[in-house]
Amino acid sequence: MKLKYVYLAVAAVAIIISCSKDSSGGSASEESVVINKTPNLQGTGDSANDLLSNDSYTKLLIEIAYVTGFRPAQQTISDVEEYLKEVTFKQDIEVILKELPSPNEETLTLKEIDDLEKKNRTAYNDGNTIAVYIYFADAPADSDDPDSNLATLGAVYRNTSMVIYERTVRKLANSSILITVATAETATMHHEFGHLFGLVNLGGNMVNPHESQSENSAGVIEGDSHCDIDGCLMEAALEFGRGMKKMLTAKNGAVPELDAECRRDLQANGGR
Repeated sequence: MKLKYVYLAVAAVAIIISCSKDSSGGSASEESVVINKTPNLQGTGDSANDLLSNDSYTKLLIEIAYVTGFRPAQQTISDVEEYLKEVTFKQDIEVILKELPSPNEETLTLKEIDDLEKKNRTAYNDGNTIAVYIYFADAPADSDDPDSNLATLGAVYRNTSMVIYERTVRKLANSSILITVATAETATMHHEFGHLFGLVNLGGNMVNPHESQSENSAGVIEGDSHCDIDGCLMEAALEFGRGMKKMLTAKNGAVPELDAECRRDLQANGGR
């Protein structure tokens, strides 16, 4: 099982374009304001209702931090905006693009990604705004296993934090004429947002049982926070290169959609 959702209960945490900005870093004066980061330091799925509904927050601010040369495609940003407006009640969505230097690592652990977030994140919940932080990395996950053709495309690790392993995503896209970089990015981000929205059985109760089972590191069979319905966006295989390639190829390059059970779960937890 390759779940990477919660490795910290507490630690430190914006694709979408109502208004799009691009910067190379924040100013020192911005840090003089005391920011309460605690709401963005919770477990994966803990902010599902806040992200899906407008009860507590009416605006979604997404900070995309990307390593130079690994900026997501503009088409991806547009596609994800449409997806978010389709499944949540958030209509006021803003994206901030922040270019960062490479950490110069061959691989990245989630601890290292968290350290980079604490150093570079500027968007946090504020007033009626809930913020999500997304890091586009230039290095693969440390857990990748080339011998087994196992490559992780993305992961969530807190309630408003995710990483996209962009180098791995691009390698996947370049391996098939049916898959574009934008399609692979979009499918990965849709899937990871699904986990932030509490799918599957991760921060919200299932209306009907549909969580898939897998064997954990101790050899115990348990729920793995993914959907057990073939073709669903929340299938476990979509987090990994070979699974994503197989599904996108089967769908002629189209991004998989949420099945009816995942839709019911989102609606029951405040989604559209």
